[in-house]
Amino acid sequence: MRSVVDDRRTQDVARRLRDGMAGGVLSFPLTAFHDDGTLDADGCRAHLAAQLAAGPGALFPACGTGEFFSLDEDDYRQVVALAVEEAAGRVPVVAGTGYGWAQATRFARIAEECGADALLVLPHYLVDVPQDGLVAHLEQLAARTSLPLIAYQRGQVAYTAASLRRIAGIPNVIGLKDGHSDLDRLQRLTLAAPEGFLFFNGAATAEIQARAYATVGVPAYSSAVHAFAPEIAHAFLTALRAGDDGAVDKLLRGFYVPLVELRDRVPGYAVSLVKAAARLRGAPVGPVRAPLTDPSAADLADLKNLLTAGLDLVGAAL
Repeated sequence: MRSVVDDRRTQDVARRLRDGMAGGVLSFPLTAFHDDGTLDADGCRAHLAAQLAAGPGALFPACGTGEFFSLDEDDYRQVVALAVEEAAGRVPVVAGTGYGWAQATRFARIAEECGADALLVLPHYLVDVPQDGLVAHLEQLAARTSLPLIAYQRGQVAYTAASLRRIAGIPNVIGLKDGHSDLDRLQRLTLAAPEGFLFFNGAATAEIQARAYATVGVPAYSSAVHAFAPEIAHAFLTALRAGDDGAVDKLLRGFYVPLVELRDRVPGYAVSLVKAAARLRGAPVGPVRAPLTDPSAADLADLKNLLTAGLDLVGAAL
């Protein structure tokens, strides 16, 4: 049965997200676990409060950095409800959903019940599919939720300009997060999109490519660094928007590029290192859940040195 889409609400959420993207980085908070792997609601709440205090443009709980793929429905409900409660309307809350459209609908229903503002539709599970299938997947989910949707192209999901026009015609699809970093394709998508359609850079360690994305009309980006060092994330954004290439290059050379090199040592470190860095700064977020693994002692030592160097660059303390 098709859900009723409130056009005014959808437009209002899109406007709030657009304003948030213009004003700050997008926060993808971590999900806190106890050492035995169970959800730590108090740790989640503390981390969410710290993220919000740093002034992000929007909050995206239970997404990739928040280990959506490791959450059951009860975990998910608690995480999204906590994010909505802590945000208290100050910034939009965009919850993750994913897998096939049938399972994504179950998570979407929970997010709607918890009061989330919108959904980020993570790539479907496993299979490569044609463009018609990518569009149909969003159509099926959109027909079953009244929440606005942001599509996420990454991995096996990559839209053509023709498909972008089709998904942009779905009443509650309001934007696209890009994780491919194919600027030729992305430029074609931005040109094919209707006015007001939202785009943001969702590449891993998005700051590395932030300048390049901006050249094709996509200046907004998500920041995993915001989850553990919002001081660095905001200093980079300030320098970028001021056109201070010297400061941008200094942060890239001294922190972001070495972070990517460390991240690339082990699969899964895009999340594991972020969580480890948050723990180094005293955040009660706990370990990652399998199949991710926490950093080795040697990598953790390198991460601590790099974090100190990055904070020194912006005049903050570990």
